[in-house]
Amino acid sequence: MKEFSSLKKKTISAVFWSFFDLIANHGIQFIIQIILARLLLPEHFGVIGMILVFIAISNSIVDSGFTQALIRDQHTTQEDYSTIFYFNLVMSFILYVMLFISSKSISIFFEEPQLVEIIRVLSIVVIINSLAVIQKVMLMKRVDFRTITKISMVSSFVSGTITIVVALLGFGVWSLVINMIALQFFQTLLFFFYNRWLPSFTFNYQSFKRFFGFGSKLLLSGLIDTIYNNIFFFIIGKAYSSIQLGYYSNAVKFRDLASQSLASTIQRVTYPVLSAIQEDEERLKLGFKRIIRISAFINFPLLIGLAATANPLFHILFGEKWIPSVIYFQLLCFAGMLYPLHALNLNILQVKGRSDLYLLIEIIKKSFFSLLILLSFFLKLGIIGLICAAMLNSYVSLFINTYFSAKEIAYSFREQLKDLMFPFLISLLMGVSVYLLGDVLPSNHFVQLVFQIIIGIIIYIGMSKILRIQELTVVFELLVPLLSKIKYWSIR
Repeated sequence: MKEFSSLKKKTISAVFWSFFDLIANHGIQFIIQIILARLLLPEHFGVIGMILVFIAISNSIVDSGFTQALIRDQHTTQEDYSTIFYFNLVMSFILYVMLFISSKSISIFFEEPQLVEIIRVLSIVVIINSLAVIQKVMLMKRVDFRTITKISMVSSFVSGTITIVVALLGFGVWSLVINMIALQFFQTLLFFFYNRWLPSFTFNYQSFKRFFGFGSKLLLSGLIDTIYNNIFFFIIGKAYSSIQLGYYSNAVKFRDLASQSLASTIQRVTYPVLSAIQEDEERLKLGFKRIIRISAFINFPLLIGLAATANPLFHILFGEKWIPSVIYFQLLCFAGMLYPLHALNLNILQVKGRSDLYLLIEIIKKSFFSLLILLSFFLKLGIIGLICAAMLNSYVSLFINTYFSAKEIAYSFREQLKDLMFPFLISLLMGVSVYLLGDVLPSNHFVQLVFQIIIGIIIYIGMSKILRIQELTVVFELLVPLLSKIKYWSIR
Protein backbone atom coordinates (compact mmCIF):
# COMPACT_ATOMS: atom_id res chain seq x y z
CA MET A 1 0.00 0.00 0.00
CA LYS A 2 2.90 2.30 0.86
CA GLU A 3 4.49 1.48 -2.50
CA PHE A 4 1.25 2.36 -4.33
CA SER A 5 1.00 5.68 -2.46
CA SER A 6 4.60 6.50 -3.37
CA LEU A 7 3.94 5.66 -7.01
CA LYS A 8 0.79 7.82 -6.99
CA LYS A 9 2.71 10.80 -5.57
CA LYS A 10 5.46 10.28 -8.12
CA THR A 11 2.91 10.13 -10.94
CA ILE A 12 1.10 13.30 -9.78
CA SER A 13 4.43 15.10 -9.56
CA ALA A 14 5.36 13.87 -13.03
CA VAL A 15 1.98 14.95 -14.44
CA PHE A 16 2.42 18.37 -12.86
CA TRP A 17 5.87 18.94 -14.33
CA SER A 18 4.88 17.42 -17.66
CA PHE A 19 1.91 19.77 -17.75
CA PHE A 20 4.22 22.68 -17.13
CA ASP A 21 6.58 21.30 -19.75
CA LEU A 22 3.64 21.37 -22.16
CA ILE A 23 3.03 25.01 -21.24
CA ALA A 24 6.73 25.87 -21.38
CA ASN A 25 7.76 24.07 -24.54
CA HIS A 26 4.60 24.06 -26.61
CA GLY A 27 2.94 27.07 -25.01
CA ILE A 28 5.87 29.42 -25.48
CA GLN A 29 6.49 28.01 -28.93
CA PHE A 30 2.84 28.63 -29.75
CA ILE A 31 3.08 32.27 -28.67
CA ILE A 32 6.13 32.54 -30.92
CA GLN A 33 4.12 30.85 -33.67
CA ILE A 34 1.40 33.49 -33.36
CA ILE A 35 3.93 36.32 -33.58
CA LEU A 36 5.70 34.71 -36.54
CA ALA A 37 2.38 34.07 -38.29
CA ARG A 38 1.75 37.81 -38.20
CA LEU A 39 5.30 38.70 -39.26
CA LEU A 40 5.76 36.08 -41.98
CA LEU A 41 3.76 34.82 -44.94
CA PRO A 42 1.99 31.43 -45.30
CA GLU A 43 4.46 30.39 -48.03
CA HIS A 44 7.36 30.73 -45.57
CA PHE A 45 5.77 28.08 -43.37
CA GLY A 46 5.01 26.02 -46.47
CA VAL A 47 8.66 25.92 -47.52
CA ILE A 48 9.69 24.59 -44.10
CA GLY A 49 6.81 22.09 -44.24
CA MET A 50 8.30 20.57 -47.40
CA ILE A 51 11.35 19.29 -45.53
CA LEU A 52 9.86 18.44 -42.13
CA VAL A 53 9.30 14.83 -43.20
CA PHE A 54 13.02 14.38 -43.94
CA ILE A 55 14.06 15.83 -40.58
CA ALA A 56 11.45 13.75 -38.73
CA ILE A 57 12.54 10.52 -40.45
CA SER A 58 16.20 11.26 -39.68
CA ASN A 59 15.45 11.84 -35.98
CA SER A 60 13.48 8.60 -35.88
CA ILE A 61 16.39 6.65 -37.36
CA VAL A 62 18.84 8.25 -34.93
CA ASP A 63 16.67 7.15 -32.01
CA SER A 64 16.15 3.66 -33.53
CA GLY A 65 13.75 2.69 -30.75
CA PHE A 66 16.52 2.84 -28.16
CA THR A 67 14.75 5.49 -26.07
CA GLN A 68 11.85 3.18 -25.23
CA ALA A 69 14.18 0.18 -24.86
CA LEU A 70 16.37 2.03 -22.34
CA ILE A 71 13.43 3.40 -20.35
CA ARG A 72 11.89 -0.06 -20.12
CA ASP A 73 15.16 -1.68 -18.98
CA GLN A 74 15.51 -1.79 -15.17
CA HIS A 75 19.27 -2.55 -15.01
CA THR A 76 20.91 -0.15 -17.48
CA THR A 77 24.67 0.38 -17.02
CA GLN A 78 27.10 3.16 -17.95
CA GLU A 79 28.38 0.91 -20.72
CA ASP A 80 24.84 0.53 -22.11
CA TYR A 81 24.29 4.29 -22.19
CA SER A 82 27.69 4.95 -23.79
CA THR A 83 27.12 2.33 -26.48
CA ILE A 84 23.78 3.80 -27.54
CA PHE A 85 25.16 7.35 -27.34
CA TYR A 86 27.92 6.60 -29.86
CA PHE A 87 25.51 4.81 -32.17
CA ASN A 88 23.14 7.81 -32.12
CA LEU A 89 25.98 10.22 -32.83
CA VAL A 90 27.51 8.26 -35.72
CA MET A 91 24.09 7.67 -37.28
CA SER A 92 23.27 11.40 -37.09
CA PHE A 93 26.44 12.31 -39.03
CA ILE A 94 25.65 9.72 -41.70
CA LEU A 95 22.12 11.07 -42.10
CA TYR A 96 23.34 14.67 -42.23
CA VAL A 97 25.70 13.81 -45.10
CA MET A 98 22.87 12.02 -46.92
CA LEU A 99 20.56 15.02 -46.56
CA PHE A 100 23.34 17.39 -47.62
CA ILE A 101 23.99 15.39 -50.80
CA SER A 102 20.31 14.90 -51.66
CA SER A 103 19.33 18.54 -51.04
CA LYS A 104 19.48 19.43 -54.74
CA SER A 105 17.27 16.49 -55.71
CA ILE A 106 14.72 17.43 -53.04
CA SER A 107 14.78 21.04 -54.26
CA ILE A 108 14.13 19.96 -57.85
CA PHE A 109 11.33 17.61 -56.78
CA PHE A 110 9.45 20.40 -54.98
CA GLU A 111 10.49 23.00 -57.60
CA GLU A 112 11.73 25.25 -54.79
CA PRO A 113 15.36 26.45 -55.38
CA GLN A 114 15.91 27.86 -51.88
CA LEU A 115 15.44 24.40 -50.34
CA VAL A 116 19.06 23.46 -51.13
CA GLU A 117 20.63 25.84 -48.61
CA ILE A 118 17.79 25.47 -46.11
CA ILE A 119 18.14 21.67 -45.98
CA ARG A 120 21.93 21.85 -45.62
CA VAL A 121 21.64 24.22 -42.67
CA LEU A 122 18.50 22.87 -40.99
CA SER A 123 19.72 19.26 -41.05
CA ILE A 124 22.26 20.20 -38.37
CA VAL A 125 19.42 19.73 -35.85
CA VAL A 126 19.68 15.96 -36.44
CA ILE A 127 23.23 15.95 -35.07
CA ILE A 128 22.39 18.28 -32.19
CA ASN A 129 19.37 16.14 -31.27
CA SER A 130 21.46 12.95 -31.15
CA LEU A 131 23.64 14.41 -28.39
CA ALA A 132 20.68 14.84 -26.04
CA VAL A 133 18.90 11.49 -26.44
CA ILE A 134 20.64 9.68 -23.57
CA GLN A 135 20.48 12.69 -21.29
CA LYS A 136 16.73 12.89 -21.72
CA VAL A 137 16.28 9.14 -21.30
CA MET A 138 18.08 9.22 -17.95
CA LEU A 139 15.84 12.00 -16.66
CA MET A 140 12.71 10.25 -17.90
CA LYS A 141 13.73 6.99 -16.22
CA ARG A 142 13.99 8.88 -12.96
CA VAL A 143 10.59 10.48 -13.73
CA ASP A 144 12.39 13.80 -13.29
CA PHE A 145 10.09 15.94 -15.40
CA ARG A 146 10.81 18.94 -13.22
CA THR A 147 14.29 19.23 -14.76
CA ILE A 148 12.95 18.57 -18.26
CA THR A 149 10.44 21.38 -17.71
CA LYS A 150 13.15 23.83 -16.68
CA ILE A 151 15.12 22.95 -19.79
CA SER A 152 12.06 23.45 -22.00
CA MET A 153 11.19 26.80 -20.45
CA VAL A 154 14.65 28.30 -20.79
CA SER A 155 15.40 26.93 -24.28
CA SER A 156 11.96 27.88 -25.64
CA PHE A 157 12.19 31.42 -24.28
CA VAL A 158 15.76 32.06 -25.49
CA SER A 159 15.30 30.51 -28.95
CA GLY A 160 11.92 32.25 -29.33
CA THR A 161 13.39 35.64 -28.49
CA ILE A 162 16.17 35.14 -31.05
CA THR A 163 13.64 34.05 -33.68
CA ILE A 164 11.37 37.06 -33.22
CA VAL A 165 14.35 39.42 -33.48
CA VAL A 166 15.60 37.90 -36.75
CA ALA A 167 12.04 37.87 -38.13
CA LEU A 168 11.70 41.59 -37.38
CA LEU A 169 15.02 42.12 -39.16
CA GLY A 170 13.49 40.64 -42.32
CA PHE A 171 15.06 37.16 -42.44
CA GLY A 172 11.80 35.62 -43.72
CA VAL A 173 11.84 31.83 -43.95
CA TRP A 174 15.29 31.72 -42.33
CA SER A 175 13.66 32.89 -39.10
CA LEU A 176 11.94 29.50 -38.90
CA VAL A 177 15.21 27.70 -39.64
CA ILE A 178 17.01 29.62 -36.89
CA ASN A 179 14.16 28.88 -34.48
CA MET A 180 14.43 25.11 -34.92
CA ILE A 181 18.23 25.05 -34.65
CA ALA A 182 18.36 27.42 -31.66
CA LEU A 183 15.67 25.48 -29.78
CA GLN A 184 17.45 22.15 -30.22
CA PHE A 185 20.87 23.66 -29.44
CA PHE A 186 19.82 25.22 -26.13
CA GLN A 187 17.87 22.12 -25.10
CA THR A 188 20.92 19.91 -25.68
CA LEU A 189 23.23 22.33 -23.88
CA LEU A 190 20.94 22.44 -20.84
CA PHE A 191 20.48 18.66 -20.77
CA PHE A 192 24.25 18.30 -20.37
CA PHE A 193 24.33 21.07 -17.78
CA TYR A 194 21.57 19.61 -15.57
CA ASN A 195 22.23 15.89 -15.96
CA ARG A 196 26.05 16.07 -15.96
CA TRP A 197 26.47 12.70 -17.67
CA LEU A 198 29.34 11.93 -20.06
CA PRO A 199 29.85 8.76 -22.10
CA SER A 200 32.71 6.37 -21.43
CA PHE A 201 35.14 5.44 -24.18
CA THR A 202 33.49 2.10 -24.77
CA PHE A 203 31.17 0.36 -27.21
CA ASN A 204 29.74 -3.02 -26.25
CA TYR A 205 28.37 -4.98 -29.18
CA GLN A 206 26.39 -7.34 -26.91
CA SER A 207 24.76 -4.37 -25.21
CA PHE A 208 23.89 -2.86 -28.58
CA LYS A 209 22.47 -6.17 -29.78
CA ARG A 210 20.34 -6.58 -26.64
CA PHE A 211 18.68 -3.18 -26.92
CA PHE A 212 18.42 -3.28 -30.70
CA GLY A 213 16.52 -6.57 -30.46
CA PHE A 214 13.68 -4.69 -28.80
CA GLY A 215 14.26 -1.30 -30.40
CA SER A 216 14.58 -2.45 -34.03
CA LYS A 217 10.89 -3.28 -34.27
CA LEU A 218 10.04 0.04 -32.65
CA LEU A 219 12.37 1.69 -35.18
CA LEU A 220 10.50 0.19 -38.11
CA SER A 221 7.11 1.00 -36.64
CA GLY A 222 8.35 4.47 -35.68
CA LEU A 223 9.62 5.09 -39.20
CA ILE A 224 6.32 4.02 -40.69
CA ASP A 225 4.42 6.22 -38.23
CA THR A 226 6.74 9.20 -38.80
CA ILE A 227 6.45 8.96 -42.57
CA TYR A 228 2.66 8.80 -42.48
CA ASN A 229 2.36 11.53 -39.84
CA ASN A 230 4.28 13.84 -42.15
CA ILE A 231 3.20 12.50 -45.53
CA PHE A 232 0.65 15.27 -46.11
CA PHE A 233 3.44 17.86 -45.93
CA PHE A 234 5.13 15.91 -48.72
CA ILE A 235 1.97 15.43 -50.82
CA ILE A 236 0.60 18.96 -50.42
CA GLY A 237 4.05 20.44 -51.00
CA LYS A 238 4.32 18.60 -54.31
CA ALA A 239 0.73 18.67 -55.57
CA TYR A 240 -0.26 22.15 -54.37
CA SER A 241 1.37 25.52 -53.70
CA SER A 242 3.61 26.48 -50.79
CA ILE A 243 0.82 28.85 -49.68
CA GLN A 244 -1.66 25.96 -49.32
CA LEU A 245 0.98 23.96 -47.46
CA GLY A 246 1.50 26.95 -45.18
CA TYR A 247 -2.21 27.01 -44.32
CA TYR A 248 -2.17 23.28 -43.60
CA SER A 249 1.11 23.51 -41.65
CA ASN A 250 -0.24 26.22 -39.36
CA ALA A 251 -3.46 24.26 -38.74
CA VAL A 252 -1.45 21.15 -37.83
CA LYS A 253 0.82 23.02 -35.42
CA PHE A 254 -2.16 24.61 -33.68
CA ARG A 255 -3.97 21.26 -33.42
CA ASP A 256 -0.83 19.53 -32.15
CA LEU A 257 -0.52 22.04 -29.32
CA ALA A 258 -3.59 20.42 -27.78
CA SER A 259 -3.78 16.85 -29.08
CA GLN A 260 -0.26 15.54 -29.60
CA SER A 261 1.19 17.62 -26.78
CA LEU A 262 -1.28 16.05 -24.37
CA ALA A 263 -0.69 12.63 -25.93
CA SER A 264 3.09 12.86 -25.60
CA THR A 265 2.80 14.20 -22.04
CA ILE A 266 0.56 11.30 -21.00
CA GLN A 267 2.69 8.78 -22.89
CA ARG A 268 6.04 9.79 -21.46
CA VAL A 269 4.70 9.96 -17.89
CA THR A 270 2.72 6.72 -17.96
CA TYR A 271 5.33 4.64 -19.79
CA PRO A 272 7.97 4.62 -17.02
CA VAL A 273 5.25 4.46 -14.33
CA LEU A 274 3.42 1.53 -15.96
CA SER A 275 6.75 -0.15 -16.71
CA ALA A 276 7.47 -0.14 -12.97
CA ILE A 277 4.31 -2.21 -12.29
CA GLN A 278 4.34 -4.34 -15.46
CA GLU A 279 4.41 -7.60 -13.48
CA ASP A 280 1.30 -6.77 -11.43
CA GLU A 281 -1.52 -7.45 -13.90
CA GLU A 282 -4.35 -6.20 -11.69
CA ARG A 283 -2.70 -2.87 -10.82
CA LEU A 284 -1.57 -2.43 -14.42
CA LYS A 285 -5.10 -2.81 -15.80
CA LEU A 286 -6.66 -0.62 -13.12
CA GLY A 287 -4.10 2.15 -13.66
CA PHE A 288 -4.44 1.91 -17.44
CA LYS A 289 -8.24 2.05 -17.30
CA ARG A 290 -8.20 5.16 -15.11
CA ILE A 291 -5.72 6.93 -17.38
CA ILE A 292 -7.81 6.13 -20.47
CA ARG A 293 -10.97 7.56 -18.91
CA ILE A 294 -9.29 10.71 -17.60
CA SER A 295 -7.53 11.31 -20.94
CA ALA A 296 -10.81 11.09 -22.84
CA PHE A 297 -12.61 13.28 -20.31
CA ILE A 298 -10.03 16.04 -20.82
CA ASN A 299 -9.12 15.67 -24.50
CA PHE A 300 -12.56 15.20 -26.07
CA PRO A 301 -14.06 18.54 -24.94
CA LEU A 302 -10.77 20.34 -25.54
CA LEU A 303 -10.47 19.34 -29.21
CA ILE A 304 -14.17 19.56 -30.03
CA GLY A 305 -14.32 22.92 -28.27
CA LEU A 306 -11.37 24.20 -30.31
CA ALA A 307 -13.07 23.07 -33.52
CA ALA A 308 -16.30 24.83 -32.52
CA THR A 309 -14.55 28.13 -31.71
CA ALA A 310 -11.99 28.00 -34.56
CA ASN A 311 -13.33 30.93 -36.57
CA PRO A 312 -13.12 33.68 -33.89
CA LEU A 313 -9.97 32.06 -32.51
CA PHE A 314 -8.08 32.30 -35.81
CA HIS A 315 -9.27 35.86 -36.39
CA ILE A 316 -7.97 36.94 -32.98
CA LEU A 317 -4.70 34.97 -32.94
CA PHE A 318 -3.47 34.91 -36.52
CA GLY A 319 -5.42 37.53 -38.42
CA GLU A 320 -7.43 37.58 -41.62
CA LYS A 321 -4.73 36.12 -43.89
CA TRP A 322 -4.85 32.74 -42.07
CA ILE A 323 -8.64 32.18 -42.24
CA PRO A 324 -8.28 29.52 -45.02
CA SER A 325 -6.61 27.38 -42.30
CA VAL A 326 -9.83 27.20 -40.24
CA ILE A 327 -11.53 24.33 -42.09
CA TYR A 328 -8.29 22.32 -42.06
CA PHE A 329 -7.93 22.90 -38.33
CA GLN A 330 -11.52 21.90 -37.53
CA LEU A 331 -11.22 18.57 -39.34
CA LEU A 332 -7.77 17.92 -37.83
CA CYS A 333 -9.24 18.41 -34.34
CA PHE A 334 -11.67 15.51 -34.87
CA ALA A 335 -8.77 13.33 -35.97
CA GLY A 336 -6.51 14.48 -33.12
CA MET A 337 -8.98 13.95 -30.27
CA LEU A 338 -8.09 10.24 -30.23
CA TYR A 339 -4.29 10.65 -30.25
CA PRO A 340 -3.81 10.25 -26.46
CA LEU A 341 -5.85 7.02 -26.59
CA HIS A 342 -3.67 5.70 -29.43
CA ALA A 343 -0.55 6.53 -27.44
CA LEU A 344 -1.81 4.83 -24.28
CA ASN A 345 -2.83 1.60 -26.01
CA LEU A 346 0.51 1.40 -27.78
CA ASN A 347 2.26 2.10 -24.46
CA ILE A 348 0.88 -1.16 -23.09
CA LEU A 349 2.51 -3.14 -25.90
CA GLN A 350 5.86 -1.50 -25.15
CA VAL A 351 5.49 -2.04 -21.41
CA LYS A 352 4.81 -5.72 -22.11
CA GLY A 353 7.79 -5.93 -24.46
CA ARG A 354 5.62 -6.72 -27.49
CA SER A 355 7.49 -4.63 -30.03
CA ASP A 356 6.61 -7.31 -32.61
CA LEU A 357 2.90 -6.51 -32.19
CA TYR A 358 3.70 -2.81 -32.22
CA LEU A 359 5.26 -3.21 -35.67
CA LEU A 360 2.42 -5.40 -36.95
CA ILE A 361 -0.15 -2.82 -35.86
CA GLU A 362 1.67 -0.02 -37.69
CA ILE A 363 1.78 -2.07 -40.90
CA ILE A 364 -1.95 -2.85 -40.71
CA LYS A 365 -2.96 0.76 -39.91
CA LYS A 366 -0.75 2.35 -42.53
CA SER A 367 -1.86 -0.10 -45.22
CA PHE A 368 -5.45 0.97 -44.57
CA PHE A 369 -4.40 4.64 -44.50
CA SER A 370 -2.65 4.23 -47.86
CA LEU A 371 -5.88 2.96 -49.39
CA LEU A 372 -7.76 5.98 -48.03
CA ILE A 373 -5.16 8.37 -49.47
CA LEU A 374 -5.32 6.69 -52.88
CA LEU A 375 -9.12 6.82 -52.79
CA SER A 376 -8.96 10.53 -51.99
CA PHE A 377 -6.72 11.12 -55.00
CA PHE A 378 -8.89 8.96 -57.25
CA LEU A 379 -12.01 10.93 -56.29
CA LYS A 380 -10.08 14.24 -56.61
CA LEU A 381 -11.19 15.43 -53.17
CA GLY A 382 -8.22 17.76 -52.68
CA ILE A 383 -6.67 18.70 -49.34
CA ILE A 384 -10.04 18.40 -47.55
CA GLY A 385 -10.29 14.82 -48.80
CA LEU A 386 -6.81 14.00 -47.49
CA ILE A 387 -7.64 15.35 -44.04
CA CYS A 388 -10.94 13.44 -43.99
CA ALA A 389 -8.95 10.30 -44.83
CA ALA A 390 -6.72 11.00 -41.82
CA MET A 391 -9.78 11.53 -39.63
CA LEU A 392 -11.39 8.22 -40.67
CA ASN A 393 -8.06 6.46 -40.23
CA SER A 394 -7.77 7.78 -36.67
CA TYR A 395 -11.07 6.19 -35.64
CA VAL A 396 -10.32 2.86 -37.34
CA SER A 397 -6.86 2.88 -35.75
CA LEU A 398 -8.39 3.10 -32.28
CA PHE A 399 -10.19 -0.18 -32.88
CA ILE A 400 -6.99 -1.83 -34.17
CA ASN A 401 -4.89 -0.54 -31.26
CA THR A 402 -7.38 -1.64 -28.61
CA TYR A 403 -7.85 -5.05 -30.25
CA PHE A 404 -4.17 -5.88 -29.82
CA SER A 405 -3.62 -4.15 -26.46
CA ALA A 406 -6.56 -6.12 -25.05
CA LYS A 407 -4.56 -9.31 -25.63
CA GLU A 408 -1.97 -8.04 -23.15
CA ILE A 409 -4.13 -6.37 -20.51
CA ALA A 410 -7.67 -7.84 -20.85
CA TYR A 411 -9.25 -4.43 -21.48
CA SER A 412 -11.31 -4.96 -24.63
CA PHE A 413 -12.44 -2.49 -27.29
CA ARG A 414 -16.01 -2.87 -26.03
CA GLU A 415 -14.95 -1.94 -22.50
CA GLN A 416 -12.96 1.06 -23.73
CA LEU A 417 -15.84 2.15 -25.96
CA LYS A 418 -18.19 2.00 -22.99
CA ASP A 419 -15.80 4.12 -20.93
CA LEU A 420 -15.40 6.64 -23.75
CA MET A 421 -19.05 6.90 -24.81
CA PHE A 422 -20.37 9.50 -22.33
CA PRO A 423 -17.40 11.92 -22.55
CA PHE A 424 -17.68 11.77 -26.35
CA LEU A 425 -21.44 12.39 -26.47
CA ILE A 426 -21.30 15.22 -23.91
CA SER A 427 -18.37 16.82 -25.76
CA LEU A 428 -20.25 16.56 -29.06
CA LEU A 429 -23.36 18.13 -27.55
CA MET A 430 -21.23 20.91 -26.08
CA GLY A 431 -19.41 21.45 -29.39
CA VAL A 432 -22.59 21.69 -31.48
CA SER A 433 -24.16 24.10 -28.96
CA VAL A 434 -21.07 26.32 -28.89
CA TYR A 435 -20.76 26.33 -32.68
CA LEU A 436 -24.42 27.30 -33.22
CA LEU A 437 -24.10 29.94 -30.50
CA GLY A 438 -21.48 31.70 -32.63
CA ASP A 439 -24.13 32.45 -35.28
CA VAL A 440 -26.38 34.40 -32.89
CA LEU A 441 -23.71 36.29 -30.94
CA PRO A 442 -22.45 39.78 -31.91
CA SER A 443 -19.98 39.93 -34.79
CA ASN A 444 -17.13 40.95 -32.46
CA HIS A 445 -14.76 37.96 -32.49
CA PHE A 446 -13.48 38.49 -28.95
CA VAL A 447 -17.03 38.65 -27.53
CA GLN A 448 -17.96 35.52 -29.51
CA LEU A 449 -14.98 33.56 -28.20
CA VAL A 450 -15.47 34.53 -24.55
CA PHE A 451 -19.17 33.62 -24.56
CA GLN A 452 -18.55 30.37 -26.44
CA ILE A 453 -15.88 29.27 -23.94
CA ILE A 454 -18.02 30.11 -20.90
CA ILE A 455 -21.13 28.37 -22.26
CA GLY A 456 -19.04 25.36 -23.36
CA ILE A 457 -17.56 24.91 -19.86
CA ILE A 458 -20.98 25.26 -18.21
CA ILE A 459 -22.55 22.67 -20.53
CA TYR A 460 -19.73 20.13 -20.16
CA ILE A 461 -19.37 20.34 -16.38
CA GLY A 462 -23.15 20.52 -15.91
CA MET A 463 -23.80 17.42 -18.03
CA SER A 464 -20.95 15.57 -16.30
CA LYS A 465 -22.53 16.30 -12.92
CA ILE A 466 -26.00 15.25 -14.09
CA LEU A 467 -24.67 11.96 -15.49
CA ARG A 468 -22.40 11.50 -12.45
CA ILE A 469 -19.25 10.94 -14.46
CA GLN A 470 -16.55 9.96 -11.95
CA GLU A 471 -13.71 11.56 -13.92
CA LEU A 472 -15.02 15.04 -13.04
CA THR A 473 -14.30 14.32 -9.37
CA VAL A 474 -10.98 12.64 -10.22
CA VAL A 475 -9.85 15.65 -12.27
CA PHE A 476 -10.70 18.03 -9.43
CA GLU A 477 -8.83 15.76 -6.98
CA LEU A 478 -5.81 15.85 -9.29
CA LEU A 479 -6.06 19.62 -9.63
CA VAL A 480 -5.79 20.18 -5.86
CA PRO A 481 -2.15 19.02 -5.56
CA LEU A 482 -1.34 20.60 -8.92
CA LEU A 483 -2.76 23.97 -7.85
CA SER A 484 -0.91 23.66 -4.55
CA LYS A 485 2.32 23.20 -6.46
CA ILE A 486 1.51 26.18 -8.71
CA LYS A 487 0.85 28.35 -5.64
CA TYR A 488 4.08 27.14 -4.03
CA TRP A 489 6.20 27.87 -7.08
CA SER A 490 4.53 31.24 -7.72
CA ILE A 491 5.40 32.29 -4.14
CA ARG A 492 8.98 31.13 -4.59
